[in-house]
Amino acid sequence: MLAGKHCVITGAAQGIGHAIVETFIAQGAEKIYAIDLNMDAMTDWQDHAIIQPVALNVCDRDAVSSWVQTLHQQNAPVDVLVNNAGITRDNLLTKMTESDWDAVIDVNLKGVFSMTQAIAPLMLEQEKGAIVTLSSVVGTDGNIGQTNYAASKGGVIAMTKTWSKELARHGAKIRANCVAPGFIETPMTANLPEKVIDMMKAKTPLGRMGTAQDIADAICFLASDKASFITGQTLKVDGGLVI
Repeated sequence: MLAGKHCVITGAAQGIGHAIVETFIAQGAEKIYAIDLNMDAMTDWQDHAIIQPVALNVCDRDAVSSWVQTLHQQNAPVDVLVNNAGITRDNLLTKMTESDWDAVIDVNLKGVFSMTQAIAPLMLEQEKGAIVTLSSVVGTDGNIGQTNYAASKGGVIAMTKTWSKELARHGAKIRANCVAPGFIETPMTANLPEKVIDMMKAKTPLGRMGTAQDIADAICFLASDKASFITGQTLKVDGGLVI
């Protein structure tokens, strides 16, 4: 599905990001730049023939720009960008601190903007590419205690719709889409109380939490040429949680 593709994946070290990397390999990707700050979690990939671990902070615009410029100087193509890096700092509106607001917006929204802004010129030069960004059903429908997260994930949907129009204006085959997960089994949800997990399962028509693989498969499809006529869309992968 991804044969010959050169891919950049942020937040690659664990959870959904790790599953994306492994799925892309299974689907024939030729090169994967696995971006994360947690290099210890990527030691198994250090000598991998396909994966190149990259220590990079998506919030550091200068570092992002410098790294992408290196790719350009090496004439390294980027066929797929997956904006997966994200954090949460949950609290009620009346209790949320400015630092918690800033941290989530910086990673989840500005980080996505910075990575895409840096890589888009490479795709425009190639006149092709696929951008897939992780949003959330919280970004489409909101959630108590997640004002910052909802704003960031709603923001990436709006940016994605804009990019789908802007980057294809002059005939370039560049697509931009979002995947909006529902309640997913990840390290971020592993420590939730069992009663909370049971409640979310009960609210989900398919009766279970999603897996990182469920999300990775959806991203792989949107990144592939099988989705060549799909752009500007947000695909909910939530077991029917939000309908």
